[in-house]
Amino acid sequence: MSGHDAKEELIRVGYDASNRERAGSFIQSDGRVDFTGSFQEGVEILAIEEALKKYPEVSERYYGKAFAKLGREFDPATEGGYFIRVRAGVKTAFPVQACLWLKSKNFRQKVHNVIVVEEGAEAYLLTGCTSAKAAHEGYHLGLSEFFVHKNAFLNFTMIHSWKKDVDVEPRSVAIVEEGGSFLSNYICLQPVRTITMYPTCLLEGAGGRARFNSIILSYPGSLQDIGSRVILAAKGTSAEIIARTVSKGGTIISRGHLKGMSPGIKAHLECRGLMLTEEGRIHAIPELETLYEDVEMSHEAAIGRIRKDDIEYLASRGIPEDEAQSLIIRGFMDVKILGLPPLLEQEIARAASASLSDTF
Repeated sequence: MSGHDAKEELIRVGYDASNRERAGSFIQSDGRVDFTGSFQEGVEILAIEEALKKYPEVSERYYGKAFAKLGREFDPATEGGYFIRVRAGVKTAFPVQACLWLKSKNFRQKVHNVIVVEEGAEAYLLTGCTSAKAAHEGYHLGLSEFFVHKNAFLNFTMIHSWKKDVDVEPRSVAIVEEGGSFLSNYICLQPVRTITMYPTCLLEGAGGRARFNSIILSYPGSLQDIGSRVILAAKGTSAEIIARTVSKGGTIISRGHLKGMSPGIKAHLECRGLMLTEEGRIHAIPELETLYEDVEMSHEAAIGRIRKDDIEYLASRGIPEDEAQSLIIRGFMDVKILGLPPLLEQEIARAASASLSDTF
């Protein structure tokens, strides 16, 4: 891969190789960690193997513990991944960034990541996962565990940019304590063979909040089974799941599950899909579950096509039909739903535009 091609791949997933305006960086290609670096006091970034050796509490309190809390098994045969910790009270001036990169043909990348935001801390984490042109028939398994402690805040944004013969399985669990907030944003705008993911957040402390946002574009031959699940296990917790899906011929299964396990909770689920061809499929599967009366839980789902009236309106303003369709789709997939600060929103918008420019 040329240097230009590599740079383009990183841009697509929001990774800034210059490390400007970043609180820290991590990059791994195949099974090798290429770089780790922290650029702000109170922000730690290590390869997960190094963190397990350096800090006993990583294995005692964190590694595998989020999966165990929900009774889930995980593949122990991982190689690499990152440990990121933001110390108590620290607020990251810039986002922390991480990149997991498939470079070799037939490589099976399996990583385990642990992210800890201590009490009262605030952090933005931008993760990009991508594959090089040579990485045919690749496979990526990403295990991630998030621990958001009391009154802490984490905004986690993950951008995927794979290839049409790559299979992907992200598996993640977030544990949120009292007064904590976890926001998870997912963007996939490039071809992929299969993605199967169903991240779960457990709101175990009173007043905890979670929000999952996803923006997905599916191509012919793709199967993307993507959902989010929030367990509201304490009084005063709240959650929201929002999905924007567009099919250009691929199959999207958009799942959402909100489980109320305490009275006095609020939750909403919203899934909107846009069909561009007759060959594509979008399945919206919203699920609400509770045993209590004193809850506010709702959902809405809608799937449709671009309206002819909208195309004609833009055409009357001198915009060609193809460009009009592109404008409508870009508006539908607006990154403003992600709840990012202006600086990061602009960077994500540029990354999304770089991906969509090849499509529309």
